[in-house]
Amino acid sequence: MAHAVFGEVLTAMVTPFRNDGSLNVPAVRKLAAHLVAHGSDGLVVCGTTGESPVLSHEEKLTMFETVVDEVGDRATVVAGTGTYNTAESVELTIQAADRGVDGCLIVTPYYSKPPQNALLAHFTAIADASPVPLMLYDIPGRTGMRIERPTMVELARHPKIVADKDAVGNALETAKLRADLNEAGLHEFALYSGDDLMLMPHLGGGVVGVVSVCSHLIGPQLKQIISAYNDGKNEEAMRIYLEVLPLMSTIMGLTTSPIPVKAAAAMVGLDVGQPRLPLVGPTDEQAATIRSALEDVNLL
Repeated sequence: MAHAVFGEVLTAMVTPFRNDGSLNVPAVRKLAAHLVAHGSDGLVVCGTTGESPVLSHEEKLTMFETVVDEVGDRATVVAGTGTYNTAESVELTIQAADRGVDGCLIVTPYYSKPPQNALLAHFTAIADASPVPLMLYDIPGRTGMRIERPTMVELARHPKIVADKDAVGNALETAKLRADLNEAGLHEFALYSGDDLMLMPHLGGGVVGVVSVCSHLIGPQLKQIISAYNDGKNEEAMRIYLEVLPLMSTIMGLTTSPIPVKAAAAMVGLDVGQPRLPLVGPTDEQAATIRSALEDVNLL
């Protein structure tokens, strides 16, 4: 059966910025250490939550190198190296591997909306060149194009493609994908939930873990949910899930991510700064809603 190749709880880490908008490297170190000490088995660096579209190539390399140096001896580090440019994705994946990451996260090319045969060619080109294992990232709500199940099964045959971050938002589709993979003999290919709100339904659909935004705040609880579910304690898992669901709903649904989680992280004392344009911080009304949600679970 599939195992959690990169760990069970991976935090999709925000990228800390200074007040002037520059990368805050000391805060990157501090945040990475904090997350690993609070429930994260691994960190996904420079993904959607890390505001990858507004990071320069050099800033991404600095992030990879810094996080590996800080926590690489006690947690997995997965580098977000996928872009809408295949050649750039190949180059960044190789450079991330040179900096010691354990794997790379490769998102579906956004904006250009490649058809399925083009997606197959794109991901295969990156996998053929990659020195490290890859996790694909299927998030059609942001990219405009889903990796269809037959395409995913074909990609899962590649020895370097070992996991999928499932942010499709449909647990039935997740279960169907798990069934298709198993039927193809690809039992070890790992599915990860890419949506905090879907964690319990996704566990029922066959995921091995979560790439989480809310683990900045509730990493230990997410770890408890997965552990309880894996131990057959479904009622215990559901109890914890329902306790944190209102907070997760606020963090994931109030406005565009990572605006809420950055605001919430700052409220609980983490030095993360504001988002970079074209994103901005929350409105006063949104900030009040976030604060109230944190108070409801005794985080403030």
